[in-house]
Amino acid sequence: MSGLPINGLPKKRPCNLVMACGNPERGDDGLGPALIERLANLNRSDFETDADYQLNIEDAASLANYERVLFIDASISAPPPFNLESLAPTTEIAFTSHSVSPGAVLAICHDHFHHVPEAWVLGIRGYQFDLGQGLSSDARVNLDAAFARVIELLDSWNRCGKV
Repeated sequence: MSGLPINGLPKKRPCNLVMACGNPERGDDGLGPALIERLANLNRSDFETDADYQLNIEDAASLANYERVLFIDASISAPPPFNLESLAPTTEIAFTSHSVSPGAVLAICHDHFHHVPEAWVLGIRGYQFDLGQGLSSDARVNLDAAFARVIELLDSWNRCGKV
């Protein structure tokens, strides 16, 4: 999403990344990708988006290119409508063969790329995670509130300024 080259030079990347995890085919687990879809429709140039089913160790290489990152995921334990908090690298890197935590990805980024972006994690409260279901009506209300807060956060990050 960095754009076409201008005069032979690549366009500068935005300083901010919004990265979501979740499976849209598992009910409210699709909250993260749904928020990413809304953000992508804004066509703003001050951030990039990425969504996948889960985080992987390879994501650490992507994070090394940004000053700030916001991780988004559905949460069964977050207070409604969402929980937003800063995130630090996790010293204990535990992962399965399929995914790693946001804190672990930050730690890998630090260890291998000597950079840790300012990081936040947004857990959007979800209620049902059944296969084949769409977002629940309560989750959609939480998504609306989370989207508004993410826009505020991104606006505060505009031009690579501090929050």
